[in-house]
Amino acid sequence: MVIPPPVRPPRVVNFLKPYVLKMHFTNKYVDAQVIHAPTATVASAASSQEKALRTSMESTRDVAAAAKIGKILGERLLLKEIPAVSVFLKREQKYHGKVKAVIDSLRDAGIKLL
Repeated sequence: MVIPPPVRPPRVVNFLKPYVLKMHFTNKYVDAQVIHAPTATVASAASSQEKALRTSMESTRDVAAAAKIGKILGERLLLKEIPAVSVFLKREQKYHGKVKAVIDSLRDAGIKLL
């Protein structure tokens, strides 16, 4: 006899949507995107390569640029009504420097981190 998994109420399922924050840093640019894991689609993204952002930044690769990218990504997530994300760090990424700047500015924008 197979026991079916428990059915969760829709409110809980909407809150527990698995949105994952992934960051990529190069020598020139900072990229951050939030991916909806079950559908493997990009929910929102921000990059220092965007034409509108490049003119307002002094540098596109330092900690200040990473903080600005995190703030913009947080605003875009709130517009799409995504209240919480989980953070995926690669093995070489530590909670320091640019990674910390992106995560802290997301938190300041009102996004919960799971």
